[in-house]
Amino acid sequence: MSCLVSSTCSLVPFDSSLNRPSRSSKLGSSISWQSSFPRLSIEIGPVISSPIVKKESFVQAAWTRRSRGEAAKRPNKKSWKQRTDMYMRPFLLNVFFSRKFIHAKVMHRPTSKVISVATTNARDIRTNIPSLVDDEACRLIGKLIAERSKEADVYAVSYEPRKGERIEGKLGIVIDTIKEHGIIFVP
Repeated sequence: MSCLVSSTCSLVPFDSSLNRPSRSSKLGSSISWQSSFPRLSIEIGPVISSPIVKKESFVQAAWTRRSRGEAAKRPNKKSWKQRTDMYMRPFLLNVFFSRKFIHAKVMHRPTSKVISVATTNARDIRTNIPSLVDDEACRLIGKLIAERSKEADVYAVSYEPRKGERIEGKLGIVIDTIKEHGIIFVP
């Protein structure tokens, strides 16, 4: 076993008796994870600081992209946006309206930890306001969510509307109140 030392340098061990890269006897002839990596051959040209990569090193580089057949085999694999979105917009606002109450919470998406919660079903709130589902209750919930989020050092949240949901009416009042109290909404 020796490394070819001349104007070209190969990154794989070179067996001079066979004039091809050698394989270890432990690997055998079966395909292993090493076969999926591109084989690099670097040639040092007249200028030593700029190596020239031979074209054969790009032949096996298709392993970085998913083919259609592979995507069909694994249809449940998440896309890049689905995998990274929770880290780009980590705090998510969740608002639920029932016939009797309004519930809102801010969650940390990667850990599913609840940062702040406000509901009109809370004992201190439901005794102080006349209606638990009107516009004034929506403003109160927005104000409480904003204050409790600031106490937890959260100043930016995102809201993802459900399919077909519009940001208007009671939901619009809650979101506008949160914005008025200093919380930034990240699109």
